[in-house]
Amino acid sequence: MINQSKLVVVSGPSGCGKDTVVGCLMKLREDVFLSVSCTTRKPRKNEIDGVNYYFISEEDFLKRVENKRMLEYTNYAGNYYGTPMDELEGKLTGNNTVVLIIEVEGAKNVKETYPDSLCVFIVPPSLEVLEQRLRLRGTEDEDEIKERLAIAERELKELNYYDVSLENDIAEVCAAKLSRAINKWQKNKLAEDKKENVKA
Repeated sequence: MINQSKLVVVSGPSGCGKDTVVGCLMKLREDVFLSVSCTTRKPRKNEIDGVNYYFISEEDFLKRVENKRMLEYTNYAGNYYGTPMDELEGKLTGNNTVVLIIEVEGAKNVKETYPDSLCVFIVPPSLEVLEQRLRLRGTEDEDEIKERLAIAERELKELNYYDVSLENDIAEVCAAKLSRAINKWQKNKLAEDKKENVKA
């Protein structure tokens, strides 16, 4: 049985630094593992298949959905993204904490399936800073940047849905706050479980 409190969902607008923050978190903690998502988009420069994402065809992706081998999936900016069940089941063992970096709709689906999972939203210092980061990244053209900023504005309205929101100004500082939030969440859930066991 999955210990739901060991499942951490991280969302945030494109360019807010989710991957960097989770990378810093994994350097801080040996018990944290990243669940690698599948996507139908093309790899960016320096992205490695099986490390950043599993880059697969749309046909393969939809076949996995049909066979119920995706925990969640969504279409974002014209590409499919999803969490493969094999990846999650393989890493969510023992005392491991598994992080999913997924979009807002995917996060909602995970929370419905695993209500005791921790959902964290990474917020940029401002939309202006977010735009600067997207431009510096140099992986999107002007239309894609505008689309991602419009999506970001919609996503920021979903903040109340999340258990925790953290501003990412400096990634290492944000990662330390995320680590504390995970500890607090898991401690509280453990205390709740003990109370339930006493009642039973």
